[in-house]
Amino acid sequence: MTDRVVVAGAVLDAGRLLAARRSAPVELAGRWELPGGKLEPGETARQALVRELREELGVEVEPGERIPGEWPLAPGYVLQVWTARLVSGEPRPLEDHDDLRWLFRHELDTVDWLDQDRPAVAEVARLLPTGTATGPA
Repeated sequence: MTDRVVVAGAVLDAGRLLAARRSAPVELAGRWELPGGKLEPGETARQALVRELREELGVEVEPGERIPGEWPLAPGYVLQVWTARLVSGEPRPLEDHDDLRWLFRHELDTVDWLDQDRPAVAEVARLLPTGTATGPA
């Protein structure tokens, strides 16, 4: 039996990555992840990513490249991560999340990422510009 795919989006905008804080289930609440969800029968990974980010964040995205690698989740599930570009909408925590943050590269370690998201976030960090932004603290 093959593992069921869970897709996650590395939503990139203006040199930042979108992080989402889980509100459910209880064992994951308060930790941060790349938003996404399970691939449904008959969907491609890209279609699932567009649907999941619409449901979870209320945005339309354009999937980009797949981040190399895949990571085991619960038994029978594996995580695949794709970059995504915002096409329309302002991300809001609609489902399974209670907070969102845009993080510059130097801020990626300021949130408590879910363990399975850490390697993907490390890969995504390579796509973000180096240096820090200036502006109000």
